[in-house]
This record gives sequence, structure tokens and C-alpha cells, in this order.
Amino acid sequence: MHVKRAFKYRFYPTDAQAAELSRTFGCVRKVYNLALAARTEAWTRQERMNYNQTSAMLTAWKKTEELAYLNDVSSVPLQQALRHLQMAFTHFFGKRAKYPRFKSRKKSRKSAEYTTSAFRFRDGRLTLAKMAEPLDIVWSRPLPEGAAPSTATVSQDAAGRWYVSVLVEDPTVQPLPGAETAVGIDVGLDHLLTLSTGEKITNPRHERRDRTRLALAQRQLARKAKGDGANRVKARRKTAKVYARIADRRRDHLHKLTTRLVRENQTIVIEDLAVRNMVKNGSLARAISDAAWAEFRSMLEYKAQWYGREVIAIDRWFPSSRLCSACGTLRDKMPLHVRTWTCDCGTTHDRDVNAAKNILAVGLTVSVCGAGVRPQRSTPGGQSATKQKPLRRKP
Repeated sequence: MHVKRAFKYRFYPTDAQAAELSRTFGCVRKVYNLALAARTEAWTRQERMNYNQTSAMLTAWKKTEELAYLNDVSSVPLQQALRHLQMAFTHFFGKRAKYPRFKSRKKSRKSAEYTTSAFRFRDGRLTLAKMAEPLDIVWSRPLPEGAAPSTATVSQDAAGRWYVSVLVEDPTVQPLPGAETAVGIDVGLDHLLTLSTGEKITNPRHERRDRTRLALAQRQLARKAKGDGANRVKARRKTAKVYARIADRRRDHLHKLTTRLVRENQTIVIEDLAVRNMVKNGSLARAISDAAWAEFRSMLEYKAQWYGREVIAIDRWFPSSRLCSACGTLRDKMPLHVRTWTCDCGTTHDRDVNAAKNILAVGLTVSVCGAGVRPQRSTPGGQSATKQKPLRRKP
């Protein structure tokens, strides 16, 4: 299995490089928005426009006086922007995403993607098109030996930090030796994860730890006059740095957790939670967002695929907390404030540990019986693990 992996590094551009990249970001955003407007207009006429047509339009735009500045930057990032737009429409027509939106100068991510024809990588030095000097990259970890980058994506976050992400084939990613262990995971807020083994992993609550600093930065930003004034830009960047600190710490913690779980277990069972709907709860939205359950699942799934592990997501409606893991008795109600309870069989349960054990049990049923991992209403032809029934054989 050949795994393509992106390695992201921070770099410090010179003033000339920063100016060139800023121009490139602006041109990429302009081309994307122009192409989206053209395709939207065609969509209103019930016509479809593909990448080749927008590419021809880009050539025509460059010949006009109004958009002649598009010739000042590398053409590759502009073409890649059209390809990204094509992919966005592909996901839209496949009902996997909403209709593409226009890029905003202030809110959208600043990035530009370069393919092999637009950069040179020699002796650990990366030089982009239209630049005389290589980027001053901090190689915080080495690339795989003999790696040849296929793309290089340059970006700048809201905190003003510059990053370059190089995509390479990583031969070091190989399936791990088989293991006989399996674990069920119940996610929560008091404890980020509760494992079926009884282990509980504390929720770091990164956003809560920096909430005072964040509130101060937001108050200072709110006092600045709206517009593009220097003071407001400084205040906005100060707020973005606090957000970046929170996100970096959260991501680092999740990477460590998911790597450990994938290395130690052959099968990992989780719940198929609708996090997007759960954050609509006004009283819990902030805590749920800080827990980053969706990001945890995403990391777990791609790492399991890399290393030959299995991740099973069971039906979100499975009553894991109300079901006794010892005798199978199902209680009618289980309010959130009840953290321990005693079943009629005499077994005293910790709510979260009991839920994790039930999640593991039904997940193994999915693996053995072939039950669907999602509710039947969204997976045609499949059955939810909670609704799995033995097949009747004809006499």
C-alpha cells in the first residue's frame, strides 16, 4: 500500500517572498470567485460548465486590461484553484456537500497549491515559481528518504504564520503486526474518552483554559473601529493567535491519543454521533466543540486505514448507557446526572464504563454478523447493529 502523506512545516518568508505570495493568494481568490460566478450563472440557465471551459475563460481573462495582473503570478496555483472548484461541484452534484461559496478576503483560508512544474526541490531546499530564493523552512521532522514532493501548498493562517505542506509517498507507513485486543470508546465532556477497559482519559478543555485570555483579546478587538485600520488588524491578529494556540494544543493531544489507540488495538468501536446536530444545543455547544469529537474520529479512521486496523461506528441510537453490560437488562430512563447505577442483577455500573463495554459488544457483533454501521434509513440494504436479527432459513 502506497500512502500519500502531507508533511507540514513552518517557514519564514522574506519581504519579497511574502509580497509575492500575498499577490498569489489574492489572484487565486479572484479566479475562484470569477469561475464560481460564471458557473452559477450557467447553473441558473440549467447549463453545466466544466473545468476545461473555466480554464479557457481564465486565458481570456488574462488578456483583458482589468485582469492583466493575473499574469504577474504563477499560472499553476490559478489552474489548481479551478480544479478545486471542479472538485467542489463534483461533491455538490454527488450530494456530499453544499453548493460552493465565494471566497472572502478576510475570512477564507489563504493558500496556493503548486505542482511539480511550479517548484524545485533539491538538497532539502524548496524554491517556488517566480521566486529567486528558496523558502526558509524549519524542517521540524525529516521527509521520508528519497521522497519526491508531488505538490507544495503554501498557506498563511489568521495569526500571520506561514506554512508549506508537501505531499509525498511515505513508504514507512506499513500495516502493524496483528493484535488480539479490541476496545470500545464512549466519548464525553467530563472525561474526553472512557474505554471499555475502565480507563478514563481526562478532557483537557483547552478552550476553557484560555477563555480569559480569549475574552480579553475579543473585547479589545470589539473596541476598535470597524474597517482595515492598523489597530483593528493588530487586534484581530492577537485574537487569532489565541485561537491558534487552542487549536494547536487540541490537535496535538488528539494526535497522541489516536496514535496510541491505533497502535494498541486491532479493533476500535465508536459511536456514530451526529456532532453537527449536537452543537445546536446552546448549553453544551461550546463544550462539545472544544472536545472535537468529529476531529477525533477523522484521525482515528485514517490512521487505522494506514496501519491495518479496523474502526467500527455503531448506530447512534444504540442505548449504550441504559443497557446493563452484565445481564442485558434495559432501563427505561437514564438522566444525565446519574453517573453510577445498580442493575436488578446486583451489578453496580459506572455509567461511562458500562456504555463503553456495550459499545464494544455491539461493535464486535457488527464485525462478526455483518450488521450495518449506520441506521437502516441511511444505508439501503443494511441493518443497524441494534436491529440485527437472525436470518430465517427456508425449509
